[in-house]
Amino acid sequence: MTMASNGLALQANIYDRFMCAISTASLTPHDPHFGIVADGQIHRFRVDGDKAGSLNGWYVLHLDGKPFGAFGSWKTGQSISWSAEKPETMTAAERAAQAARMARVIAQRDSLRQEVELEAEKRAQQLWDRSRPATDDHPYLRKKAVHAYGIRQLGENLIIPLRDSTGRLRSLQFITPGGEKRFLTGGRKSGCYYSIGKPSGRLCVAEGYSTAASIYQATGYATAVAFDCGNLRRVAQSLRGKFPRLQLILCGDDDWATPGNPGRRYAEEAARAVGGYLALPLFSRRGA
Repeated sequence: MTMASNGLALQANIYDRFMCAISTASLTPHDPHFGIVADGQIHRFRVDGDKAGSLNGWYVLHLDGKPFGAFGSWKTGQSISWSAEKPETMTAAERAAQAARMARVIAQRDSLRQEVELEAEKRAQQLWDRSRPATDDHPYLRKKAVHAYGIRQLGENLIIPLRDSTGRLRSLQFITPGGEKRFLTGGRKSGCYYSIGKPSGRLCVAEGYSTAASIYQATGYATAVAFDCGNLRRVAQSLRGKFPRLQLILCGDDDWATPGNPGRRYAEEAARAVGGYLALPLFSRRGA
């Protein structure tokens, strides 16, 4: 084997290992002809299973020096670094050089993420302006027996706005008549929420809109929609910063049939993080 062919083989091996790492993290590219570009720049891609048109996956790969890269998903929040060699086999100087390059990658990633979020914000505002107030007659709301508290409708889909603690519109959630939910591609979700009612003394935090609306209807307590259990803690912390004296009640979903019970676990973590109370549903007969 010539030196040139040996170099190509080593490069192909690095590509294969890098792609294997991406797939192992459940971020397999949707395109079967997807190919890695090792130019030190961030590239976006559609993750298998994501909706058409989404480019939530990202990666960057450097081949110069000690090959290294990083990849992740803006949808899940994953950010994983990768190196062709184990850090313990490198010299101190090599580790320092790679750390410096990784810091530049992170800065590049964050800058691109901000651009993506700003694009999504503009799109969210355009769609919000085109929508109309939702009514209680929407099939999803009738099924859940809750009211339309300030939410809107575009076509047949409900639209729930995601706002940060300053009230800035960051993204949108769409709910179909059948209950399928999706978020605006590229929009920010972390720490964003939708408010029902005005806080006075206490404030509840729940996962989905229908749960939050049910709590508000039953108690009259203002309730924030965190949209999923993984966002409960960030929303609770954001609200604690905005309302330091309010009593926060984390209303978790008891996912007792799901391994690890994420609804309960994340709600407990959020309650501990902000010194709040925990509220969970009671089932008279589980599995019924």
